[in-house]
Amino acid sequence: MKAKLVTQKALETLKSNTQKALNRSLDRHIKLAVTGFSGSGKTAFITALVKHLTSQATKQNLPFFDVVREGRLIAAKQVPQRALDIPTFDYQAASACLLADEPTWPASTQRINTLTLALKFNCESGLRSHLSPTSTVYLELIDYPGEWLADLPMLSQDYQAWSEATLELLQRDAYKSYSDSFLSLLATFDPNEKVDEQALKNLAQSYQQLLTTLKNETKLAQLQPGRMLIPSDLAGAPILQFFPVKPLKEITEHTQYQQLQARFEAYKQQVVMPFYKQHFCQFDRQLVLVDVLSALNDGPDTLQEQQEALAHVMQVFNYGKSGFLKRLFYPKIDKVLFAANKCDHVTPSQQADIALLLNDMLGEQSNDLRFAGVSVESMAISSVQSTQAKLVNDAGEQLECVYGKVLGEQQWTTYLPPQPPNHCLSAQQWPDHGFEFLSFYPQKARQGNLNHVRLDHALQFLIGDKLV
Repeated sequence: MKAKLVTQKALETLKSNTQKALNRSLDRHIKLAVTGFSGSGKTAFITALVKHLTSQATKQNLPFFDVVREGRLIAAKQVPQRALDIPTFDYQAASACLLADEPTWPASTQRINTLTLALKFNCESGLRSHLSPTSTVYLELIDYPGEWLADLPMLSQDYQAWSEATLELLQRDAYKSYSDSFLSLLATFDPNEKVDEQALKNLAQSYQQLLTTLKNETKLAQLQPGRMLIPSDLAGAPILQFFPVKPLKEITEHTQYQQLQARFEAYKQQVVMPFYKQHFCQFDRQLVLVDVLSALNDGPDTLQEQQEALAHVMQVFNYGKSGFLKRLFYPKIDKVLFAANKCDHVTPSQQADIALLLNDMLGEQSNDLRFAGVSVESMAISSVQSTQAKLVNDAGEQLECVYGKVLGEQQWTTYLPPQPPNHCLSAQQWPDHGFEFLSFYPQKARQGNLNHVRLDHALQFLIGDKLV
């Protein structure tokens, strides 16, 4: 019976891969990486994308998405997943949050989810138009905890390099007050002693509590290992019970250091690598969502850390032009959109500045991608609009403000956002009072419809060339 089940699963996997390969060879299957760290808005983006394409695909709503503006999109609908071992993205639950009478943001993702959207359209040109007047493209989307994305750079590190980088981060001025308790315990730990399971467990729990505190109190992205924050079925397993220690000149067998090193390597090979191979090796296009405003709220150290985290994660993906054979057997990402999300938390005239700031944060990564033949763009978007622009007369002066319902409050507020920088600031250039950008609930839907800021621009860049 067991052999029969394994065979059936293998057949289903082969069937799914064969169908994907066929669609990929015909340029009919697009695997879009919706990437971003925790809190960047991945779940809301996927929900909004499905909602706008399935029930709000009008020229008025998506004027910069060519297939819609030209009236060629016939329909879009969610289709069943072929990957039967991966949960389907719960679009109904997520959209119910956004469409409620008192809308809220969808719950953060706690596991891998996937969703496939079929887009049927009238062909305009190319080989498809000679074969059939209509065509269907399958858009595959993956949603996952942002905490797990932060683990991917660990694949290129050994335990010593990871420990050094992590301890350096924890001892920065902005985070040392949170880290003091763990660092004090670590100072009493002797890595050269024989393995004491209880001592390792206690320190691992202290480190896990530190990561949880940093997640709740800061906007740090590189909180590793990410599974400590969302352990799922690994809760309590020794593979998660490791933490950074100062490097040793000599490593002795059967010591606590060697045990931590072994757990770190096991975590990479048994947890991070399968996650990477299954979900991050065959993307065609990539969207990178960044919560720039929250990083500014946290201060210069966090903005710098976000910049470092972006650089580290971008090194993990395969980029470059994909011809027919490469696309079929070894696909690479040939378009990347970097998006400063939640842009309507500032005024329309300020949104260009946060896009410029994000572009400056990318630095050499953007240049390297272009050199590899990748199309790169950065823009400010809000996949789900949460505020309205509002002009306020103050003693004869017109002030550009935003109007929305602040998170955690009941009343709507007219708010004058601070001026965001349009480039990375050094600690010396940072304003004495810092930045204080507010966060808002989603705007209430009108007649069941969501609003957005530049979602159509994002769609056109990411998949517009596949729908001709």
